[in-house]
Amino acid sequence: MSSEPIYAIGDIHGHLDQLDHALGLIEKDGGPEAQVVFLGDLVDRGPDSRGVIDRLEQGQAEDRNWVVLKGNHDAMFQAFLEEGELFHPRTKLGLSYLTSQMGGAATLASYGTDLTLSDPDDLHNNALEHIPYRHLEFLRRLPFWHEAGKLMFVHAGIRPGLPMAEQTEEDLVWIRQEFLEFQGNHPWLVVHGHTAVQRAEHHGNRVNLDSGAGFGRPITVAVIEGTRVWELGPFGRQPLDPGL
Repeated sequence: MSSEPIYAIGDIHGHLDQLDHALGLIEKDGGPEAQVVFLGDLVDRGPDSRGVIDRLEQGQAEDRNWVVLKGNHDAMFQAFLEEGELFHPRTKLGLSYLTSQMGGAATLASYGTDLTLSDPDDLHNNALEHIPYRHLEFLRRLPFWHEAGKLMFVHAGIRPGLPMAEQTEEDLVWIRQEFLEFQGNHPWLVVHGHTAVQRAEHHGNRVNLDSGAGFGRPITVAVIEGTRVWELGPFGRQPLDPGL
């Protein structure tokens, strides 16, 4: 396969400043034409989800070589916009999308939504008045996975043993233990986010780039050539090898 580098950015969670820093690192290492895959969870918890979507939408409009994947938080934001949905069966019991743990209120606030409205229908209607329809269209268009040779990029993971055509969208953005605990080989090296860790991890069959931006830690940027992986930082590339 081609050794052309692919850059991947883990969960952003509304941190536009960190996203811009990550994009600067990538441009320094790979130039403005670098291929970048964003692993989803663009929104929620951080202060500027609107700015994050604007930046990614702008990059794609400029025909940058960017693939933006859908995460579970992006799907929840979409469901709120479309249906006013505040509860998802895969979240912890009783947690509304608007709680600080889920981070939906921070997303709505970034658009200027009136969060003092206590009636869910009023809040939903007010959000629709403030949030550009093109942002909903952007969320709807996001793919759930991206295959590049021996690499599979996805937000949460895959159900082991199933071809991609048989994977469910819910698993691709929500799966945890069945994927995380699997130690066998996949047909690809799976590059994912979703499960926050203290720093990026390489497990041999998968690479987790969710280093916890939703919990106050820095976004991780990785660069992959073939199946070799490096973290990208202010001092350039640092190897991310299995077991580290």
